[in-house]
Amino acid sequence: MGAPIDLIASDVLDHYRTYSLIELYLHAPTKLMEQSCFQLETHTRDLIIEKYYSIDDVVAREILGKKLTSRYRKDLDEVAEKTCVKLKSCRRQFDNVKRIFKAVEELPGTLTNNIKHLFFISNDLAKKYACIVFLACLRFETTKKKLQYLSFDDLLTCSHAIMIYWTYTYQHTGPEYYDTEMDKEFLLDLRELRCLLDKEKEIKHLVCFRLKPVLLERAFHELDNNFRSYWRALITIACNLHRNRELRDLFVDLCEKLIDPWRQNGWNREQVNKFLASITQSVLDLEISRDQETRCLWDRYMQVITICLDRMYHI
Repeated sequence: MGAPIDLIASDVLDHYRTYSLIELYLHAPTKLMEQSCFQLETHTRDLIIEKYYSIDDVVAREILGKKLTSRYRKDLDEVAEKTCVKLKSCRRQFDNVKRIFKAVEELPGTLTNNIKHLFFISNDLAKKYACIVFLACLRFETTKKKLQYLSFDDLLTCSHAIMIYWTYTYQHTGPEYYDTEMDKEFLLDLRELRCLLDKEKEIKHLVCFRLKPVLLERAFHELDNNFRSYWRALITIACNLHRNRELRDLFVDLCEKLIDPWRQNGWNREQVNKFLASITQSVLDLEISRDQETRCLWDRYMQVITICLDRMYHI
């Protein structure tokens, strides 16, 4: 004979009460580690923390670019309706993002490691929060209609690349360096790439030489006709990144100046990647004055641009 329904209901209610008490500690997981009220096995405690701080990619995408204010929290019913995620869950996820943002935005070191250390969550989950915090700190534009096709995972990949290659942590190690602080000297030095505009003819020759055997005839002729536009777009974006407004609009500029024209001209993703690989290597092979410095700048710049364009190019 099964247990009486009122006994089952009472047991379930006890579990809810217990979880409500545990939730207070989850706001600061270090306190959960130190408390003695609840006897939790290590794997159970870790699972509770990981589940509590779990975040849906669709909700994270909606939060990106929004101010983490109480006013926006009141509008989460729209997010819940759009994403088909329950409102209570949306509020929990929003509160977690806001809590983590406040805890780590001014801490030295890398975001992912700081989040893991403070909140005891997995590396993959910490990377998601690091992406949100990074894009919020640098105020990257992600909300424009032109960018709505990009998923959270797309922006996660792009932001992670920027953190690795364009912040001070690229060339420096130690707790005093932040991966929320762009390498200003590098961004200023990128203006030196303007000299490559004078090498357009040589670079076009090298790129076309590499790509002619692997592109269809129509695709090759299109590239031959429009090379100047694509080349100048890459250099112009690089030379303007030292300006905060231009940096914040990086994803918009990549869409407007490269992705949209490529789509209109029928490029597929393979063609995009072949072009980027070829143009990157062609500059590295070029004989230019101050060549080593220019090559290093170009390579570091294109590491991010290649990752972003590959990820952002949806057909």
